[in-house]
Amino acid sequence: MRWDSLFADLESQMWADRALAIEEEITDRARVEAAGIELADRLRGAVLSEVTVALNDGGVIAGRLGHVGSGWLVLTEGTRQWLVPTTAVSSYRGLGRLARKPQARFVQPLGIGSALRVLAQNRTDLTIHLAVAGSAGQQIHGVIDRVGQDHFDVAAYPGGDARRSGRVISLATVPFGALSAISSRGNQQF
Repeated sequence: MRWDSLFADLESQMWADRALAIEEEITDRARVEAAGIELADRLRGAVLSEVTVALNDGGVIAGRLGHVGSGWLVLTEGTRQWLVPTTAVSSYRGLGRLARKPQARFVQPLGIGSALRVLAQNRTDLTIHLAVAGSAGQQIHGVIDRVGQDHFDVAAYPGGDARRSGRVISLATVPFGALSAISSRGNQQF
């Protein structure tokens, strides 16, 4: 009888050790997998969720996350949409734990320049929010005229008017790095 008891005890210890080893392996694999998750994957996992974005200049935007590109995202706040470069964000709230890799590995998501070119092509009336250290930033109201590799031009004109060359008040050139966010004006969508 002692032998049966001894072997039963050894067998239960072996199964307990095996279960512990499997649990440790699962934990290690989960850590390795989590280490490979990029912020863009977390953002894609939160699409259609309510997200709050704190900007580096102190501004805060809360809205439904609609699209995630390469280095930018679009939030819908009521009737206004915001295009926000991810480099202008200091923190996110509401992302959750879900992460999604891009659909196709060989297709690179569109960069901020591509998004700005679409806005320029559509002649969308915008408010450009510039990042200014130590303040809530500056704003330029107008239409994006041209988009270069690392900058874009904004034609400012009197509000309510259509953008015409004779009505342009000023032309501002904005480096991508100075951009805090872009918002549609009024009830416009991008």
